[in-house]
Amino acid sequence: MSATPDQPPPLRIVRGDQARGGGDEPHPDRVQRPGLDGVIRNDWERSGTLRPGAERLATDAERAGVLEVRGDSELAERDPSDDVREIEGRIVDRPDTSIALRVAGRVARLPRSERLRLLGQALLREVWTTAQGGHSWAARAWDARTHGVYRRQIRALDAMGDRAALAEWLDRHNSHANDRARRAMDRPNIVVGILKILIIIVVVVPILLLLTSLLVWWTGGQFATVWIGAAAVLRFVFDVIDFMWHWVLPAVPCFLLVAMRREGRRRGITPAWLVPPSERSRDTSGEPITPSIVVTALRDLGLAELRKAIAKMGDAGAGMLSPIAIAGCGVEVDVSLPSGVSTDEVLKRRRKFAENLGRHEHEVFLTIPPQPRTVRVWAADSGALDEPIGPSPLVTDPDARSDYKSGRAPWGQDLRGDPVAISLFQRHVLCTGLSNQGKTAALRALALWLAKDPSVEFRIADLKGFGDWSMFDGLATVLIEGPTDEHVIAATEMLEQGVAEMERRIQAPAGTKFDPLLLIVDEAQVAFMCPEKDQTGRPYGGTKATSRYFRAVRKIHNQGRAVDVLLWQGTQDPTDQNLPKLVREGAHIRASLVVGTEEQARMALGDKAIDGGAAPHKLRQGLDKGVLVSNGEGLKLPPGQSSLTIRTHFVDGDEAADVADRAKAGRRGVRTLTAVETLEEERDLLADLDEVLEAERIKLSDATALLRELAPTWPAYASLTGAELARLLDAEGVRWTRTGNVMRLDPDDVRQALELREGE
Repeated sequence: MSATPDQPPPLRIVRGDQARGGGDEPHPDRVQRPGLDGVIRNDWERSGTLRPGAERLATDAERAGVLEVRGDSELAERDPSDDVREIEGRIVDRPDTSIALRVAGRVARLPRSERLRLLGQALLREVWTTAQGGHSWAARAWDARTHGVYRRQIRALDAMGDRAALAEWLDRHNSHANDRARRAMDRPNIVVGILKILIIIVVVVPILLLLTSLLVWWTGGQFATVWIGAAAVLRFVFDVIDFMWHWVLPAVPCFLLVAMRREGRRRGITPAWLVPPSERSRDTSGEPITPSIVVTALRDLGLAELRKAIAKMGDAGAGMLSPIAIAGCGVEVDVSLPSGVSTDEVLKRRRKFAENLGRHEHEVFLTIPPQPRTVRVWAADSGALDEPIGPSPLVTDPDARSDYKSGRAPWGQDLRGDPVAISLFQRHVLCTGLSNQGKTAALRALALWLAKDPSVEFRIADLKGFGDWSMFDGLATVLIEGPTDEHVIAATEMLEQGVAEMERRIQAPAGTKFDPLLLIVDEAQVAFMCPEKDQTGRPYGGTKATSRYFRAVRKIHNQGRAVDVLLWQGTQDPTDQNLPKLVREGAHIRASLVVGTEEQARMALGDKAIDGGAAPHKLRQGLDKGVLVSNGEGLKLPPGQSSLTIRTHFVDGDEAADVADRAKAGRRGVRTLTAVETLEEERDLLADLDEVLEAERIKLSDATALLRELAPTWPAYASLTGAELARLLDAEGVRWTRTGNVMRLDPDDVRQALELREGE
């Protein structure tokens, strides 16, 4: 191939020995450029030959350029043993990597250096970290000056509507402000005290020196010796101050910068573009959990003792871990913490630990096994908990039967994917959680299973009234549906009828068998918040001992279990205002769906479950519907575990109606009373007293017992006391007497009042 005037000679890329013309000297017309792989010197498009292992050569007059190769696939298909390969390409200018700077009105170009870039990035990173440390100090000082911590908590609680916690934080804020005001008032006294001390020192020290000098002189010494020693001490003090002033004081800014940097590293966040590539953590979300990941997650929890202990371990912390075992849709591992690290410290950092593992907070659960100073970690596969668990056996197995005494109700699956069944025999139930999170469905699923046992009688009050329990029409003997005060009154009387039935069973002869009676109140907080009062002035709702609903609940909790009279309640907000402590603690099975705060979680499940790792307040509102945490009563728990997280089966309204229809087929016809029908019955107190009293005077407390025997299902008599009966008699104009502390009633007075009323 020959060159033309418009085109330089074709580029031939040959072996190194050919470039030297077969000898030791380089080719006279070409300059050897070793190491420029993919880079040649020319601006024209041209073709050339490439021999394997050859060096690229170009003339001195050609400018630097980059060869854009075409036909790579053809090159790859050629036989590697070929001595010559043909390539085609276009020679373009190498991109300019220099940095343009204007210096003294002139533009200077500096070569771009990767080392220079990393150095500038490191310098900027240190400045950023130090500035964040100063900002952290300023923010903390401002918070301390303006009570910022208290104000933020108060605003958050006010937005959440948690009035109890809001009142507590307001008290803390006022107490802190009062303490600060007292300290401010005490500052002048402190200054005066310091001045007094200085005056005493200035006056007393010379006097002591004078007396000491006189004593030395009296004993034969020199009078000036003491003063010379005092002057030497003063000179030493001044020398120290001079040294501090010239050397230590200038170093103070350096110490402050170092301290600010440490504060910034502890509290600040470095932007991703400032983090060096060697320290950038890659995305580990979704990766399998390995021992190294677990140890690294523990090391980075922010616990100094734990980090130091891991650093000192010869096996880099692997000895703390048990074998990682597959557990359902995740893995499980026990972590034996080193001395000086408590399980409580790890439990409080659950979210950080989960993120260190590459998981969301709701995908990692920490519990306390029987071994001391040990934390059991269960981590789900990424996204596994968002998958549905499948239909309930109540729906898939229409022929299934239930047994109140020995059976276990299918409730869902635990986090390991194992079926969860719960025993309901002689157990009161309390189910709590925020609105629209699956509370009613979880409680209803247990009742539907129990409905397949024909011996169980249901009395249900749904104080929400949206038809969630309407399928029990024909199963329950009482079904109250509605949120009004009238429905609360009916629900209260339903419980009082249950109390009367419980007392009748307790007084029955020994060995008498009774069928289970199950009382269910959904949205029980509506009953506690009811302001209505009865004719005697007793409130239906409220949390005091005078509340009829509260008293009925407490009586059933105290004695109902022994005679199979049980109470199940569902409520939204388990606070003292909506659900008194005695009512919460009276339930054997306590389950909680997602709640707003840890304080609510403790009220729902108790301190033992929360201290053991239960965390319903960590569930995701709206995303973890139907997921609840139970305190473990009636469940088969792993050894040492105090609670269990359950993904309950969801039985929708149509499926629930089908299950209820099958349960009705196994029962005789049940007539269901509504709220209106339960209120239609009326009784005459004086007529009932006339019927039960004989000729002799009787104690009012004995009269109430006779009234309950006469009408065991009448709610007004279920919890009637002697003092309340006395008020009712006063309203009817019936005289009663008191001897000492005993109130008595004469039957003649009752009959005389009846005659007067009939005469009118």
